[in-house]
Amino acid sequence: MLDNVYVLVARVSVAPCAAAILMALAAPAAAQNEDALRSFFEGKRVALKIDMPGTSDGVDVRPDAGRALDYRQYGDRLKTYGVALRAGDSAAVTLVKVKKDLIEVQLSGGGFGTFRDDSSSSVSIPSVQKSDREKELEKSVREETDPRRKRELREQLEDVRNRRERENRRIDVERIWAEERKKERIAWERLHGGSRFNLRYSGAVPAGIRPEEVMAALAEYVDFSAAGLETRTEDFLPDAAAADSRLSPGNLPRKGMTRAEAEREFGSPTEVSDHREGGLAVTTLVFVRDEQRIATEFVEDVMVRYTITSK
Repeated sequence: MLDNVYVLVARVSVAPCAAAILMALAAPAAAQNEDALRSFFEGKRVALKIDMPGTSDGVDVRPDAGRALDYRQYGDRLKTYGVALRAGDSAAVTLVKVKKDLIEVQLSGGGFGTFRDDSSSSVSIPSVQKSDREKELEKSVREETDPRRKRELREQLEDVRNRRERENRRIDVERIWAEERKKERIAWERLHGGSRFNLRYSGAVPAGIRPEEVMAALAEYVDFSAAGLETRTEDFLPDAAAADSRLSPGNLPRKGMTRAEAEREFGSPTEVSDHREGGLAVTTLVFVRDEQRIATEFVEDVMVRYTITSK
């Protein structure tokens, strides 16, 4: 019986120790991942393939999901915060940060709303409170019994109160103007504060993740060639297409391409179909070029997804 108790105590004691050991081992590994990625990316300039919202919320990309980018969320952020970096812009990678299930790739400052950014549009200008004189007059009016004197005190009280209320109306107007100016300043800072990509993984960031894997995850949205980084197009295509690719990087489809541009580049589509995803109307065009089948999806005539396979 005692032996069983000792075994149970040992198991209960070892479990927290094992967890602590695993956490202690994981922390240096995560730090090493971050150090390697920071050394590789930070300070490099990249070219963007999509518009980036002016917020530290940035653009969420889920590399291990069936649909890497939630276009409804992406569109909402663009509409709410405006465009800080446009497709085709060059931006510096200013910070790479690895968290438990997230890699942040911050561009040109990381987006408005980071630490020390004042995102509140409210302005505090205190109103004028009752003065001691006004309080004394109120008390005197209540206590005075002589009608004539009471009337004189009431007139004095109304004069003091009116002056206070006029000043508070002026302060209200000043506050409104100050808040409008602050909103304009915040809007300007949003459009000049950069943005970021958030690579979100289910569970945890893969151990020992390499810069090439980060570039692969962002290949549809970022052109790393501007930084002198090697990103072969075939690395990001399905295996069948990679084995028999006839398309050069210059005439590949790209996110943000209009339908008219795609038809000029790839000719008339062989298949056209429409469907809905939530509240979005999505048009699918299929192009055939040499031995390649290029399936593209458009929302409001702007390309949001594409796949390339062998015929």
